[in-house]
Amino acid sequence: MFHELMNRIHDRTAKVGVIGLGYVGLPLAERAGRVGFSVLGFDVSPMRVAQVNRGESYIGDVSSDALATLRTAGRIEATTDIRRMAECDILVICVPTPLNATREPDMRFVEAASEDVAVSIRPGQLVILESTTYPGTTRELIMPRIERSGLKVGEQIFLAFSPERIDPGQTSSKGYSVENTPKVVGGVTPHCTELAGAFYGYITNRVVPVSSPDVAELTKLFENIFRAVNIALVNELALLCDRMGIDVWEVIDAAATKPYGFMKFTPGPGLGGHCIPIDPFYLTWKARAYDLTTRFIELAGEINSQMPRHVHDLVVRALNRARKPLNGSTILLLGVAYKPDVDDYRESPAFKVYDLLTADGAIVIPCDPHITQFELHDGRCMQTVPLTDELLRQCDCAVIITNHRAFDYERIVTLAPAIVDTRNATRNIQGELRAKITVL
Repeated sequence: MFHELMNRIHDRTAKVGVIGLGYVGLPLAERAGRVGFSVLGFDVSPMRVAQVNRGESYIGDVSSDALATLRTAGRIEATTDIRRMAECDILVICVPTPLNATREPDMRFVEAASEDVAVSIRPGQLVILESTTYPGTTRELIMPRIERSGLKVGEQIFLAFSPERIDPGQTSSKGYSVENTPKVVGGVTPHCTELAGAFYGYITNRVVPVSSPDVAELTKLFENIFRAVNIALVNELALLCDRMGIDVWEVIDAAATKPYGFMKFTPGPGLGGHCIPIDPFYLTWKARAYDLTTRFIELAGEINSQMPRHVHDLVVRALNRARKPLNGSTILLLGVAYKPDVDDYRESPAFKVYDLLTADGAIVIPCDPHITQFELHDGRCMQTVPLTDELLRQCDCAVIITNHRAFDYERIVTLAPAIVDTRNATRNIQGELRAKITVL
C-alpha cells in the first residue's frame, strides 16, 4: 500500500481531500489543484461550499480567477458530504483550534473531523493534521480513532502532522505563499513521513522532515511563542518608554541598525489573529501534565494583554489635552482587522479596545476599508462605516488600531482634532500637526 500510494502521489493521480476550507484549507486546496492533483474540499458551511463550486474565493490569498480556472478544469470541487472522504487518497485536516472559556484547548473541531475521517477510512489513505495543536495530539487523539477501524497506522493507513504556515495577506504584502514557505513534516512512522513529504514536495519548494508528529506539533507552537514573547518584550519597553518620555519607535529603529544579534519587533494595541494570542496557551496547558509552569510564556501573555488598557489610557490622555471627558466623546476606531491590508479580524485587539472605551461611556465608531461587518466576542454583529471628512472633523479622537495602507494618514491627522497612533503609522507627518498625535 505504501508503494502504491507513493506512485499515485508522484504521478499526481492521488485525490486530495481538504477538510476545512478556511484561511488554511482553501489556499492548500488551490495550490494542490494548481500542481495537478484532483481536490475535494469538505466544509460544514453550505455557503462556502457553494462559493467554491461557483469558483468564487472568500479568502484574500486565493483569487477567484485561480479558483474559477481550477473549477473549469475539473481540478477542484467542494462538498458537505463527509461520506465522500472515502474517495480521497490523502486527507488533510485544516480545522480551527481555538481556546475555550477557561483558555484551555478547544479540540472539538479536530475531534469532529477525526470522527468523520474514521467513519470512511479505508486502506491506503494518508491522513495529515495541519491544525495548530499541543504535542501529542496526532498520536493521542487522531490515531486511536482511525485505528478503531482495525487498520494499522504505518501499514494499511498512514498518519502525519504538518503545521500550517499561513499568514493572511502575506501573498500580496511579503511575497510568501503556500508554494515558497517550507513545510515541516512529522509522521507516526518513517513511511508516514515519506508519504507526507512526497505530497508536500509538490505543494512547496522545501520539505523539512522531523522525527515525529510531536516534534512537528511543538515546532509550530515554538514559532508562535517566539513571536509572542518578543512582542511582549517590546510592548513592555513601550510602557516603560511612555513613562520615561522616550520615543520607543526611535529606540527600535536605532537598535534595528545592528546587522547581527537583533530582530526587529514592534509594539501595538494588543495581539490578534488565530495564532499568537492562542497558540502559547496550548503549550502552557500541556506543560501542566508534566508538572511544569511555563512562567516565561505566561508572563508574555500577561504583558500583551495589558496593551488594550494602555490604548484606552492614551485616549483619555489625548482627550484631557482638549479638556474633554471620555464619557460622551465620539471615538473613531480606525481598523478592525488584526493586521494591515486584510479582512481577518480574528482575536483583533480592536474588540478589547472597543469594550474598554464603551464601558466608560464613549461613543465608538469602527472604520475599516476591508471589513463591512464583524462580530464582537459576545456575538453582537457590528457594522463599520466609511471614513469621511465629516466624520473625522466631528469626532473627538481617532485611534489608529490597524495601519492599513488604504488610510490617508495625512488627511486623518489634518482633519481629526486628536489622534492616538498605536502603530506609528503617522511617523512621516511633521510640523505643527504632530502636536495632535499621541503615539503608543
